[in-house]
Amino acid sequence: MQYKHHLTNKLAKLILTTSLCCLPLLGCNNQQQVNQKNQTSPPAKPLSLQTSLPQPENYFLDNQIWGETGDKQNLLRAIDYSLSYLQTPEAKAAYQKYIIPEITREKVEKSLKRFRELVTNSQNAQELQAKVNQEFVFYKSIGSDNQGTILFTGYYKPIYPASRQATEEYPYPIYRLPNDFTNWEKPHPTRLELEGEDALQADKSKLKGLELFWLKSRMDAFIAQVQGSAVLKFPDGTTTTIGYTGNTDHDYISLGKELIKDGKLSEKGITLEKVLNYFKENPQSQNIYLPRNPRFIFFKDTKNDPASGSLSVPVTPERSIATDKSLMPPGALAIIRAPFPFINQGKIEQRLVSRYVLDQDTGGAIKTPGRADYYIGVGKQAGDRAGAIVNKGELYYLLLKD
Repeated sequence: MQYKHHLTNKLAKLILTTSLCCLPLLGCNNQQQVNQKNQTSPPAKPLSLQTSLPQPENYFLDNQIWGETGDKQNLLRAIDYSLSYLQTPEAKAAYQKYIIPEITREKVEKSLKRFRELVTNSQNAQELQAKVNQEFVFYKSIGSDNQGTILFTGYYKPIYPASRQATEEYPYPIYRLPNDFTNWEKPHPTRLELEGEDALQADKSKLKGLELFWLKSRMDAFIAQVQGSAVLKFPDGTTTTIGYTGNTDHDYISLGKELIKDGKLSEKGITLEKVLNYFKENPQSQNIYLPRNPRFIFFKDTKNDPASGSLSVPVTPERSIATDKSLMPPGALAIIRAPFPFINQGKIEQRLVSRYVLDQDTGGAIKTPGRADYYIGVGKQAGDRAGAIVNKGELYYLLLKD
């Protein structure tokens, strides 16, 4: 799960609830490590086979694949990433214990290969959908309500100014994973114990000497942790990327939820922008609220590699999702249908769309069959859109008919 600088929109999401898991300050994140101990008992079958498809016939029409702004090649590339994952020992192990025995690695692989052929050979969205409706069966996520309702959030990869050395302008570090981390005694130190109230006291804790890069803004460093990755731009014009490499054994606490609980913001109409504005107008509050999230994230320098998901393959803008991998089939082909934000003449507008996606990621707050996180991309515009996703919709997985 890339939400760095889009604090504005991200924060808004984060605010809502832990079910709004990709909202950086709101209560979810795309950090790849998931605390299994806090997951609720999985349902016997998180997916239900649909014996009849929704009407009309073009209910799932994905109009983004073709046309001047079409992303056909991105979709094909995302399929190839999943096919690559399915050849790994990790994929074989995951499917040997997958909760729905009839959804096997072999079936998922065969389905992806056939779907790739259909995308390559079809001339338009209508032709593709007609063939998919004819050749595939649809498994619908039961959702958190057993009625198939999915709460979608969005995530992205932020871009931040950074320095390779600590300076007065760049005082806030991000940290590499300690070499002895597996030997850290539990309970692990909290965020407050590791970096202090103002995030500048690491020289007094286990973080001393682990500084990787330095950022201008404390909130940038915090959001990078929430998103699990970021692009860093240095004063000399060069760039690098950072990616998640580990976390302390603490539950994630949403800043947005904390602000609502304390009466600082209203849950009604909450947005990331409102959250960010609160901290901009009340900078002293960062020392109060940021330490309330005890979980701490460590990074590695990924040297400008694309953002990767929990399957160790790149995630593709608007073609990758994150779900609870204890419930959903990793790497599988899916289709989502929900309102998603688009930018029209500088303003955000929500449009009901269908999108073919690959399930290639997970997140620390993405749990239950009723949650999915939609990867939007890199940069401010992606962050603005990701921060505006707190929408309900549907999620289906597709397999070839026997």
